[in-house]
Amino acid sequence: MSAPPKTVLTATPEEEAAIRSAVRAAEGHTVAGAEHVDGLLELLSDPRVSDPIYDLPRPFTRDNVARWVADSETLRQEGRCVLAVNLDEDGKVAGYSRYTVWPERSSAELAGARRADLQNTGGGRMGVARSIAWMFEVLGVRLIGLTAALDNVRSAKSIEAAGFRRMGEVESMRPDGTTRRSLYWELAREEWVKFHRL
Repeated sequence: MSAPPKTVLTATPEEEAAIRSAVRAAEGHTVAGAEHVDGLLELLSDPRVSDPIYDLPRPFTRDNVARWVADSETLRQEGRCVLAVNLDEDGKVAGYSRYTVWPERSSAELAGARRADLQNTGGGRMGVARSIAWMFEVLGVRLIGLTAALDNVRSAKSIEAAGFRRMGEVESMRPDGTTRRSLYWELAREEWVKFHRL
């Protein structure tokens, strides 16, 4: 799991319980299951999709992706993660979103990607905006932290267009223990509300 946001919030017990319940329900999302493993493997095996993302289950094998899906489901049952898939009109995996949540801190982060043929169409920015709204409105978190590789211009533009404040750089830990220097942003719920009312 990734590191929580730099800013430390403390949730009340009631707030934490509500967030955990919302994560378990994952309302409005198609939660990744065993039936999506092959589609996720195909998606992530494309370096145009996966290269910029540091916390994926490398190397990309069916077993590693299946374990990632199963581990994400275990975390969802704990109220800490949602791994969701986006399906195209043919029912194939066209993208994924992984929401990592720290209910005790009323905080979350988002990682995700779209199939290469769907990139650079403007849909990524809309997807980020929808995901941010979902985390604030449905999950009920008060803070979202995001990272992107230093050279990931497309993600940086989407993040900044959603109203996030750049807060420097962080060391992001990969599952294999190596690190990657990343750009870092945060957005508080009240900032998001103000940004979207203008």
